[in-house]
Amino acid sequence: MRDDELLDRLQRGAFDYFVDATNPDNGLVADTSRGASPASIAVVGFGLSVLAVAAERGWLARADAAARALVTLRFFASSPQSPDPAATGYRGFYYHFLDHRGTGRRAWHSELSPIDTALLFAGVLTAGAYFTADTADEKEIRALSRDLYGRVDWDWARNGKATLAQGWKPESGFYHYGWEGYSEASILYVLALASPTHPVPAASHTAWSETYQWEHIYGSDLLYAGPLFVHQFSHAWIDFREIKDAFMREKGSDYFENSRRAIDVQREYARRDPKQCGYGVDCWGLSAGDGPGSGTKPEHGRERLFFNYTARGVPFGPDDGTICPAAVLASLPFAPAQALSAVRHFLELHPEWTNTWRLPSGFNRVAPGPDERGWVSEGFFGLDQGLVVLMIENHRSGLIWRLMRECAPIRTGLQRAGFEGGWL
Repeated sequence: MRDDELLDRLQRGAFDYFVDATNPDNGLVADTSRGASPASIAVVGFGLSVLAVAAERGWLARADAAARALVTLRFFASSPQSPDPAATGYRGFYYHFLDHRGTGRRAWHSELSPIDTALLFAGVLTAGAYFTADTADEKEIRALSRDLYGRVDWDWARNGKATLAQGWKPESGFYHYGWEGYSEASILYVLALASPTHPVPAASHTAWSETYQWEHIYGSDLLYAGPLFVHQFSHAWIDFREIKDAFMREKGSDYFENSRRAIDVQREYARRDPKQCGYGVDCWGLSAGDGPGSGTKPEHGRERLFFNYTARGVPFGPDDGTICPAAVLASLPFAPAQALSAVRHFLELHPEWTNTWRLPSGFNRVAPGPDERGWVSEGFFGLDQGLVVLMIENHRSGLIWRLMRECAPIRTGLQRAGFEGGWL
């Protein structure tokens, strides 16, 4: 199968998750395909973004894609915002998990989440940037996109401190920790800095970058974060090629190049396979994802420690042998040949995945499973599928990057964070 045909099938298979998992009455998307899963607002953000791809690829008629986006935006515009623990959100933010089948209210006593709200708004802004036609639906999409973004009180989420808090609950208030170390929060700071109503000060981004950890690993100098998703999530929307903030100017690099180096580190770790997990140059990709279960289990005459859902990282762990194949496919923009070679290897190991052309959250060759190939995650995770759709599209056409380069909040937020050069 040619590369372009393979990517067609994998991208469409990932998109179909959102067809299957979205409630058509409110536009909320289930966090996973497992039966009791609530909606995740981050997955909704990916779901709004993939509508642009679907319309461009002809998977949905443009009017149908716009109608779907409008259902979602109208839900968030009309859903209750208050300190009531049973609300949908507060101060423009939203709870991490929502009851998508019923009330649309807070689920699982989850936190009011700045990072997941930022991922939601990345999708809201993508919809506003893509649907630019002079029709009633598309005009309303643009208006709701502006209004929803404008009502988020980003500065409140600092809780009077230098950096943004990681969460707030009505029962206990703000979490006692903020963002420390490089993470997926780049998109959060960009959107918070650009707010026309409640921006955070530029010093907040500077304070966050002062906690970064620069490392020399396997011959590569890079800004360290162990899991692959950290090096991908913000890149799904922001084209970081050749634009640099003060931190990267000092290092003579940029965040896109940094993600390339992180993949080099991942592949070298897999080649060395220090824990004998069955990795190799075409079997890499430690990221956040499902796992075979917590605790120790016997494996070839010894006990090995395994985890449930967690953020696995390279080279400092945790590492229980679990690979996230979607994170490898999402590495296409940074290392296309290496990513495609690995994905082909995964499909050789598990040809049954071509039944849906949708990659599971994880697999583990040394964990007990139904056959000698080991364990495979049940069901699918929306974050994985959304990231796959967007990163394949950025690799193939650059669609999302082009839209976001013209999106005022993205440009403004990057400039206020000190980014210069390149397309800026």
